[in-house]
Amino acid sequence: MGMLISEDLIGSLNETARAAHEDEFGALGRKLERRGVDIEALVKRAMAWSVAVPTWGVGTGGTRFARFPGKGEPRNIHDKLADCGVIQQLTRGTRTVSPHIPWDKVSDYNALRQEAAQDGLGFDAVNSNTFQDQADQALSYRYRSLANARSDIRAQAVAHNIECIEIGKAFGSPALTVWIGDGTNFAGQQSLSGMFENYLKAMEEVYAALPPNMGLFIEHKMYEPAFYSTVISDWGASLMAAQHLGPQAQCLVDLGHHAPNVNIEQIVARLVHVGRLAGFHFNDSKYGDDDLDSGSVDPFRLFLVVNELDEAEQRGAKGFDPAYMIDQSHNVTDPIESLMASAVEIARAHMQASLVDRKALSEAQEANDVMAAHRTLKAGFLTDVSPILAEARMRQGGAYDPIAAYRASGYRDRVAQERPEVKGAGGGIV
Repeated sequence: MGMLISEDLIGSLNETARAAHEDEFGALGRKLERRGVDIEALVKRAMAWSVAVPTWGVGTGGTRFARFPGKGEPRNIHDKLADCGVIQQLTRGTRTVSPHIPWDKVSDYNALRQEAAQDGLGFDAVNSNTFQDQADQALSYRYRSLANARSDIRAQAVAHNIECIEIGKAFGSPALTVWIGDGTNFAGQQSLSGMFENYLKAMEEVYAALPPNMGLFIEHKMYEPAFYSTVISDWGASLMAAQHLGPQAQCLVDLGHHAPNVNIEQIVARLVHVGRLAGFHFNDSKYGDDDLDSGSVDPFRLFLVVNELDEAEQRGAKGFDPAYMIDQSHNVTDPIESLMASAVEIARAHMQASLVDRKALSEAQEANDVMAAHRTLKAGFLTDVSPILAEARMRQGGAYDPIAAYRASGYRDRVAQERPEVKGAGGGIV
Protein backbone atom coordinates (compact mmCIF):
# COMPACT_ATOMS: atom_id res chain seq x y z
CA MET A 1 0.00 0.00 0.00
CA GLY A 2 2.96 2.30 0.65
CA MET A 3 2.76 5.81 2.07
CA LEU A 4 -0.70 6.49 3.47
CA ILE A 5 -0.07 10.14 4.35
CA SER A 6 1.28 12.51 1.72
CA GLU A 7 5.06 12.85 2.06
CA ASP A 8 4.76 16.35 0.64
CA LEU A 9 2.37 17.29 3.45
CA ILE A 10 4.72 15.88 6.09
CA GLY A 11 7.67 17.69 4.53
CA SER A 12 5.77 20.97 4.36
CA LEU A 13 4.71 20.82 8.00
CA ASN A 14 8.22 19.85 9.05
CA GLU A 15 9.66 22.79 7.13
CA THR A 16 7.27 25.19 8.87
CA ALA A 17 8.52 23.95 12.25
CA ARG A 18 12.18 23.68 11.26
CA ALA A 19 13.51 27.04 12.46
CA ALA A 20 12.04 26.67 15.94
CA HIS A 21 13.12 23.04 16.09
CA GLU A 22 16.72 23.78 15.11
CA ASP A 23 16.89 26.46 17.79
CA GLU A 24 15.58 24.07 20.46
CA PHE A 25 17.73 21.18 19.23
CA GLY A 26 20.84 23.35 19.27
CA ALA A 27 20.10 24.64 22.78
CA LEU A 28 19.61 21.12 24.09
CA GLY A 29 22.80 19.97 22.36
CA ARG A 30 24.80 22.68 24.12
CA LYS A 31 23.21 21.85 27.45
CA LEU A 32 24.01 18.17 27.09
CA GLU A 33 27.53 18.93 25.91
CA ARG A 34 28.17 20.66 29.24
CA ARG A 35 27.20 17.37 30.87
CA GLY A 36 29.55 15.43 28.62
CA VAL A 37 26.75 13.95 26.51
CA ASP A 38 26.80 13.79 22.71
CA ILE A 39 23.34 14.62 21.38
CA GLU A 40 24.09 12.88 18.06
CA ALA A 41 24.56 9.58 19.87
CA LEU A 42 21.17 10.06 21.50
CA VAL A 43 19.50 10.83 18.17
CA LYS A 44 20.87 7.59 16.74
CA ARG A 45 19.65 5.73 19.81
CA ALA A 46 16.20 7.26 19.39
CA MET A 47 16.15 6.31 15.71
CA ALA A 48 16.85 2.68 16.63
CA TRP A 49 14.04 2.49 19.19
CA SER A 50 10.77 0.76 18.35
CA VAL A 51 7.68 -0.46 20.19
CA ALA A 52 5.05 -2.77 18.71
CA VAL A 53 1.47 -1.67 18.11
CA PRO A 54 -1.33 -4.17 18.81
CA THR A 55 -3.64 -4.69 15.86
CA TRP A 56 -6.68 -4.50 18.16
CA GLY A 57 -5.47 -1.14 19.50
CA VAL A 58 -6.45 0.78 16.37
CA GLY A 59 -10.11 0.00 17.01
CA THR A 60 -12.19 1.85 19.58
CA GLY A 61 -12.10 0.17 22.97
CA GLY A 62 -14.76 0.00 25.64
CA THR A 63 -15.55 -1.02 29.19
CA ARG A 64 -17.64 -3.75 30.81
CA PHE A 65 -20.56 -1.35 30.48
CA ALA A 66 -20.40 -0.10 26.92
CA ARG A 67 -18.38 0.39 23.77
CA PHE A 68 -19.11 3.37 21.54
CA PRO A 69 -17.77 2.78 18.00
CA GLY A 70 -15.70 5.52 16.42
CA LYS A 71 -15.65 6.98 12.92
CA GLY A 72 -13.82 4.94 10.30
CA GLU A 73 -13.40 1.83 12.47
CA PRO A 74 -11.11 -0.81 10.92
CA ARG A 75 -13.23 -3.64 9.55
CA ASN A 76 -10.54 -6.31 9.31
CA ILE A 77 -6.82 -6.97 9.60
CA HIS A 78 -6.17 -5.15 6.30
CA ASP A 79 -7.69 -1.92 7.65
CA LYS A 80 -5.80 -2.42 10.90
CA LEU A 81 -2.50 -2.72 9.05
CA ALA A 82 -3.26 0.47 7.15
CA ASP A 83 -3.90 2.34 10.41
CA CYS A 84 -0.75 0.88 11.97
CA GLY A 85 1.14 1.94 8.85
CA VAL A 86 0.03 5.54 9.42
CA ILE A 87 1.34 5.39 13.00
CA GLN A 88 4.70 4.09 11.81
CA GLN A 89 4.92 6.57 8.92
CA LEU A 90 4.44 9.56 11.23
CA THR A 91 6.30 8.39 14.36
CA ARG A 92 8.96 6.12 12.81
CA GLY A 93 9.09 4.22 16.10
CA THR A 94 6.48 1.45 15.69
CA ARG A 95 7.99 -0.93 13.15
CA THR A 96 6.09 -4.04 14.19
CA VAL A 97 2.50 -5.04 14.90
CA SER A 98 1.25 -7.69 17.30
CA PRO A 99 -1.64 -9.71 15.82
CA HIS A 100 -4.46 -11.35 17.75
CA ILE A 101 -5.91 -14.70 16.75
CA PRO A 102 -8.71 -15.39 15.85
CA TRP A 103 -9.53 -11.69 15.33
CA ASP A 104 -6.86 -11.41 12.64
CA LYS A 105 -7.23 -14.77 10.91
CA VAL A 106 -6.85 -14.85 7.11
CA SER A 107 -6.45 -17.58 4.52
CA ASP A 108 -2.97 -16.54 3.37
CA TYR A 109 -0.55 -15.38 6.09
CA ASN A 110 2.43 -15.05 3.77
CA ALA A 111 0.44 -12.60 1.64
CA LEU A 112 -0.53 -10.68 4.77
CA ARG A 113 3.12 -10.52 5.78
CA GLN A 114 3.96 -9.00 2.39
CA GLU A 115 1.06 -6.56 2.72
CA ALA A 116 2.39 -5.40 6.08
CA ALA A 117 5.88 -4.95 4.64
CA GLN A 118 4.49 -2.49 2.06
CA ASP A 119 3.50 -0.27 5.00
CA GLY A 120 6.94 -0.67 6.58
CA LEU A 121 5.70 -3.16 9.16
CA GLY A 122 6.82 -6.53 10.47
CA PHE A 123 5.14 -8.84 12.97
CA ASP A 124 5.84 -9.11 16.67
CA ALA A 125 4.42 -11.73 19.07
CA VAL A 126 1.17 -13.48 18.17
CA ASN A 127 -1.54 -13.34 20.85
CA SER A 128 -3.91 -16.23 21.43
CA ASN A 129 -7.48 -15.81 22.68
CA THR A 130 -9.18 -18.28 25.00
CA PHE A 131 -10.96 -15.63 27.03
CA GLN A 132 -13.83 -15.35 24.54
CA ASP A 133 -16.09 -17.80 22.75
CA GLN A 134 -15.94 -17.66 18.95
CA ALA A 135 -18.82 -18.30 16.56
CA ASP A 136 -17.45 -21.63 15.29
CA GLN A 137 -16.21 -22.86 18.66
CA ALA A 138 -17.46 -26.29 19.83
CA LEU A 139 -17.03 -25.83 23.59
CA SER A 140 -17.50 -22.72 25.73
CA TYR A 141 -14.85 -20.98 27.83
CA ARG A 142 -17.47 -19.65 30.23
CA TYR A 143 -15.74 -21.57 33.02
CA ARG A 144 -12.32 -20.85 31.53
CA SER A 145 -9.87 -22.56 29.25
CA LEU A 146 -6.37 -23.91 29.87
CA ALA A 147 -7.12 -24.39 33.58
CA ASN A 148 -10.66 -25.69 33.09
CA ALA A 149 -11.75 -28.72 35.12
CA ARG A 150 -12.82 -30.45 31.88
CA SER A 151 -10.07 -32.07 29.84
CA ASP A 152 -11.93 -31.64 26.52
CA ILE A 153 -12.13 -27.85 27.01
CA ARG A 154 -8.45 -27.72 27.95
CA ALA A 155 -7.65 -29.72 24.80
CA GLN A 156 -9.58 -27.22 22.67
CA ALA A 157 -7.61 -24.33 24.21
CA VAL A 158 -4.34 -26.17 23.65
CA ALA A 159 -5.22 -26.76 20.00
CA HIS A 160 -5.97 -23.06 19.53
CA ASN A 161 -2.59 -22.05 20.96
CA ILE A 162 -0.81 -24.57 18.75
CA GLU A 163 -2.66 -23.12 15.76
CA CYS A 164 -1.37 -19.69 16.82
CA ILE A 165 2.18 -21.05 16.86
CA GLU A 166 1.76 -22.20 13.25
CA ILE A 167 0.37 -18.80 12.27
CA GLY A 168 3.29 -17.15 14.07
CA LYS A 169 5.72 -19.19 11.98
CA ALA A 170 4.12 -17.82 8.81
CA PHE A 171 4.35 -14.27 10.16
CA GLY A 172 7.94 -14.67 11.32
CA SER A 173 6.78 -13.80 14.83
CA PRO A 174 9.34 -14.23 17.62
CA ALA A 175 6.88 -15.46 20.23
CA LEU A 176 3.42 -16.60 21.27
CA THR A 177 1.84 -14.54 24.06
CA VAL A 178 -0.61 -16.40 26.29
CA TRP A 179 -2.88 -14.47 28.62
CA ILE A 180 -5.79 -16.32 30.14
CA GLY A 181 -8.70 -15.03 32.20
CA ASP A 182 -8.89 -18.33 34.08
CA GLY A 183 -9.85 -18.13 37.73
CA THR A 184 -12.86 -18.13 40.02
CA ASN A 185 -15.47 -15.71 41.32
CA PHE A 186 -16.51 -17.72 44.38
CA ALA A 187 -14.63 -19.49 47.15
CA GLY A 188 -14.91 -23.21 46.56
CA GLN A 189 -15.78 -22.82 42.88
CA GLN A 190 -12.65 -24.77 41.91
CA SER A 191 -9.54 -26.16 43.54
CA LEU A 192 -6.90 -23.42 43.57
CA SER A 193 -4.12 -26.01 43.33
CA GLY A 194 -5.98 -28.09 40.77
CA MET A 195 -6.50 -25.17 38.40
CA PHE A 196 -2.80 -24.32 38.44
CA GLU A 197 -1.88 -27.96 37.82
CA ASN A 198 -4.36 -28.14 34.93
CA TYR A 199 -2.84 -24.99 33.46
CA LEU A 200 0.71 -26.36 33.69
CA LYS A 201 -0.24 -29.65 32.04
CA ALA A 202 -2.01 -27.84 29.20
CA MET A 203 0.87 -25.42 28.71
CA GLU A 204 3.31 -28.34 28.55
CA GLU A 205 1.58 -29.36 25.31
CA VAL A 206 1.71 -25.82 23.95
CA TYR A 207 5.38 -25.50 24.87
CA ALA A 208 6.21 -28.81 23.16
CA ALA A 209 4.83 -27.40 19.89
CA LEU A 210 7.21 -24.41 19.86
CA PRO A 211 9.92 -24.27 17.21
CA PRO A 212 13.42 -23.64 18.64
CA ASN A 213 13.44 -19.97 17.62
CA MET A 214 10.07 -19.01 19.16
CA GLY A 215 9.44 -17.90 22.72
CA LEU A 216 6.39 -18.48 24.92
CA PHE A 217 5.39 -15.30 26.77
CA ILE A 218 3.30 -15.87 29.90
CA GLU A 219 1.33 -12.78 30.88
CA HIS A 220 -0.01 -12.43 34.41
CA LYS A 221 -2.89 -10.29 35.67
CA MET A 222 -4.10 -9.81 39.23
CA TYR A 223 -7.83 -9.94 38.50
CA GLU A 224 -10.54 -9.56 35.83
CA PRO A 225 -12.48 -11.32 34.50
CA ALA A 226 -12.01 -13.54 37.57
CA PHE A 227 -12.41 -11.60 40.82
CA TYR A 228 -11.89 -14.12 43.64
CA SER A 229 -8.82 -15.91 42.30
CA THR A 230 -6.79 -15.83 39.10
CA VAL A 231 -4.57 -18.73 38.01
CA ILE A 232 -1.66 -16.60 36.75
CA SER A 233 -2.22 -13.62 39.03
CA ASP A 234 1.26 -12.22 39.58
CA TRP A 235 4.89 -12.46 38.56
CA GLY A 236 5.51 -15.26 41.04
CA ALA A 237 2.93 -17.55 39.43
CA SER A 238 4.19 -16.53 35.99
CA LEU A 239 7.78 -17.30 36.93
CA MET A 240 6.83 -20.66 38.46
CA ALA A 241 5.09 -21.59 35.21
CA ALA A 242 7.99 -20.41 33.05
CA GLN A 243 10.55 -22.31 35.11
CA HIS A 244 8.36 -25.41 34.99
CA LEU A 245 8.01 -25.29 31.22
CA GLY A 246 11.58 -24.58 30.12
CA PRO A 247 14.01 -21.93 28.84
CA GLN A 248 11.80 -20.74 25.96
CA ALA A 249 9.09 -19.68 28.42
CA GLN A 250 9.39 -16.18 29.86
CA CYS A 251 7.33 -13.71 31.87
CA LEU A 252 5.57 -10.77 30.23
CA VAL A 253 4.83 -7.73 32.41
CA ASP A 254 1.92 -5.35 31.75
CA LEU A 255 1.94 -2.05 33.64
CA GLY A 256 -1.71 -2.37 34.68
CA HIS A 257 -1.83 -6.04 35.69
CA HIS A 258 -0.86 -5.67 39.34
CA ALA A 259 -2.35 -4.95 42.74
CA PRO A 260 -2.54 -1.20 43.53
CA ASN A 261 0.76 0.50 44.42
CA VAL A 262 2.95 -2.47 43.49
CA ASN A 263 6.54 -1.55 42.65
CA ILE A 264 6.49 -2.57 38.99
CA GLU A 265 10.06 -1.53 38.25
CA GLN A 266 11.24 -3.90 40.98
CA ILE A 267 9.34 -6.76 39.34
CA VAL A 268 11.15 -5.91 36.10
CA ALA A 269 14.49 -5.97 37.93
CA ARG A 270 13.77 -9.35 39.52
CA LEU A 271 12.77 -10.96 36.23
CA VAL A 272 15.83 -9.50 34.53
CA HIS A 273 17.94 -11.02 37.32
CA VAL A 274 16.67 -14.54 36.64
CA GLY A 275 16.79 -14.07 32.87
CA ARG A 276 13.05 -14.54 32.43
CA LEU A 277 11.77 -11.13 31.37
CA ALA A 278 9.92 -11.63 28.08
CA GLY A 279 9.10 -7.96 27.65
CA PHE A 280 6.76 -5.21 28.69
CA HIS A 281 3.28 -4.04 27.71
CA PHE A 282 3.02 -0.28 28.04
CA ASN A 283 -0.07 1.67 29.11
CA ASP A 284 -1.03 3.74 32.14
CA SER A 285 -3.47 3.42 35.01
CA LYS A 286 -4.98 5.23 37.95
CA TYR A 287 -6.81 2.39 39.69
CA GLY A 288 -6.24 -0.98 38.01
CA ASP A 289 -5.97 -2.38 34.51
CA ASP A 290 -7.22 0.92 33.10
CA ASP A 291 -5.30 0.61 29.79
CA LEU A 292 -4.94 4.39 29.53
CA ASP A 293 -2.46 6.09 27.20
CA SER A 294 1.16 5.57 28.20
CA GLY A 295 2.49 8.42 30.31
CA SER A 296 -0.91 10.12 30.56
CA VAL A 297 -1.30 9.60 34.33
CA ASP A 298 2.11 8.87 35.85
CA PRO A 299 5.01 9.62 33.49
CA PHE A 300 7.53 9.23 36.33
CA ARG A 301 6.42 5.62 36.89
CA LEU A 302 6.84 5.00 33.16
CA PHE A 303 10.34 6.47 33.37
CA LEU A 304 11.26 4.29 36.36
CA VAL A 305 10.16 1.13 34.53
CA VAL A 306 12.03 2.06 31.36
CA ASN A 307 15.04 3.03 33.46
CA GLU A 308 15.30 -0.56 34.71
CA LEU A 309 14.98 -1.85 31.16
CA ASP A 310 17.64 0.55 29.86
CA GLU A 311 19.97 -0.18 32.76
CA ALA A 312 19.73 -3.92 32.01
CA GLU A 313 20.44 -3.26 28.33
CA GLN A 314 23.43 -1.02 29.02
CA ARG A 315 25.09 -3.44 31.43
CA GLY A 316 24.45 -6.36 29.08
CA ALA A 317 22.27 -8.40 31.42
CA LYS A 318 22.40 -12.08 30.50
CA GLY A 319 19.63 -13.20 28.18
CA PHE A 320 18.13 -9.70 28.03
CA ASP A 321 16.23 -9.33 24.74
CA PRO A 322 12.78 -7.99 25.64
CA ALA A 323 9.80 -7.38 23.38
CA TYR A 324 7.96 -4.08 23.85
CA MET A 325 4.34 -3.43 22.94
CA ILE A 326 1.67 -0.82 23.60
CA ASP A 327 -1.45 -2.43 25.12
CA GLN A 328 -4.21 0.13 25.59
CA SER A 329 -7.95 0.64 25.18
CA HIS A 330 -8.98 3.91 23.54
CA ASN A 331 -12.52 4.73 24.57
CA VAL A 332 -12.82 8.50 24.07
CA THR A 333 -9.98 9.38 21.68
CA ASP A 334 -9.02 8.58 18.11
CA PRO A 335 -7.02 5.34 18.57
CA ILE A 336 -4.40 6.39 16.01
CA GLU A 337 -3.75 9.62 17.91
CA SER A 338 -3.56 7.83 21.25
CA LEU A 339 -1.15 5.22 19.92
CA MET A 340 1.09 7.88 18.37
CA ALA A 341 1.07 9.91 21.58
CA SER A 342 1.93 6.78 23.56
CA ALA A 343 4.73 5.76 21.20
CA VAL A 344 6.25 9.21 21.65
CA GLU A 345 5.94 9.07 25.46
CA ILE A 346 7.55 5.63 25.67
CA ALA A 347 10.39 6.82 23.43
CA ARG A 348 10.67 9.90 25.66
CA ALA A 349 11.13 7.71 28.74
CA HIS A 350 13.73 5.68 26.85
CA MET A 351 15.73 8.80 26.01
CA GLN A 352 15.40 10.17 29.55
CA ALA A 353 16.66 6.87 30.96
CA SER A 354 19.53 6.97 28.45
CA LEU A 355 20.58 10.28 29.99
CA VAL A 356 21.01 8.88 33.50
CA ASP A 357 24.68 9.13 34.49
CA ARG A 358 25.19 5.47 35.46
CA LYS A 359 28.70 6.02 36.80
CA ALA A 360 27.65 8.90 39.05
CA LEU A 361 24.57 6.97 40.17
CA SER A 362 26.65 3.92 41.08
CA GLU A 363 29.13 6.03 43.02
CA ALA A 364 26.36 7.73 44.98
CA GLN A 365 24.75 4.38 45.75
CA GLU A 366 28.04 2.88 46.94
CA ALA A 367 28.60 5.91 49.18
CA ASN A 368 25.03 5.63 50.54
CA ASP A 369 24.49 9.22 49.44
CA VAL A 370 20.71 8.97 49.15
CA MET A 371 20.00 12.49 47.91
CA ALA A 372 22.78 12.45 45.33
CA ALA A 373 21.57 9.11 43.98
CA HIS A 374 17.98 10.32 43.75
CA ARG A 375 18.95 13.59 42.09
CA THR A 376 21.19 11.80 39.60
CA LEU A 377 18.37 9.50 38.59
CA LYS A 378 15.81 12.26 38.41
CA ALA A 379 18.09 14.48 36.29
CA GLY A 380 17.35 12.19 33.37
CA PHE A 381 13.61 12.39 33.92
CA LEU A 382 13.63 16.18 34.18
CA THR A 383 15.44 16.66 30.86
CA ASP A 384 13.14 17.70 28.01
CA VAL A 385 14.21 15.35 25.22
CA SER A 386 11.47 16.46 22.78
CA PRO A 387 13.98 17.95 20.30
CA ILE A 388 15.85 14.63 20.16
CA LEU A 389 12.66 12.70 19.45
CA ALA A 390 11.55 15.19 16.78
CA GLU A 391 14.97 15.10 15.11
CA ALA A 392 14.94 11.29 15.07
CA ARG A 393 11.50 11.26 13.46
CA MET A 394 12.31 13.85 10.81
CA ARG A 395 15.60 12.23 9.81
CA GLN A 396 13.64 9.08 9.00
CA GLY A 397 10.90 10.88 7.08
CA GLY A 398 8.47 11.09 9.99
CA ALA A 399 6.60 14.10 11.31
CA TYR A 400 7.83 16.84 13.62
CA ASP A 401 4.39 16.72 15.24
CA PRO A 402 2.73 13.37 14.38
CA ILE A 403 -0.74 14.23 15.66
CA ALA A 404 -0.80 17.61 13.91
CA ALA A 405 0.29 15.97 10.64
CA TYR A 406 -2.30 13.24 11.04
CA ARG A 407 -5.10 15.75 11.57
CA ALA A 408 -3.95 17.89 8.65
CA SER A 409 -3.97 14.84 6.37
CA GLY A 410 -7.68 14.16 6.80
CA TYR A 411 -6.93 10.44 7.01
CA ARG A 412 -9.74 9.62 9.44
CA ASP A 413 -12.39 11.36 7.35
CA ARG A 414 -11.03 9.67 4.23
CA VAL A 415 -11.20 6.13 5.57
CA ALA A 416 -14.59 6.83 7.17
CA GLN A 417 -15.97 7.17 3.63
CA GLU A 418 -14.66 3.70 2.78
CA ARG A 419 -15.49 1.92 6.02
CA PRO A 420 -19.17 1.50 6.91
CA GLU A 421 -20.26 3.15 10.14
CA VAL A 422 -20.68 0.75 13.05
CA LYS A 423 -24.03 1.29 14.74
CA GLY A 424 -24.95 0.76 18.38
CA ALA A 425 -23.07 0.63 21.65
CA GLY A 426 -22.24 -2.86 22.82
CA GLY A 427 -20.49 -3.94 25.99
CA GLY A 428 -16.97 -5.28 26.25
CA ILE A 429 -13.42 -3.99 26.13
CA VAL A 430 -12.89 -4.74 22.42
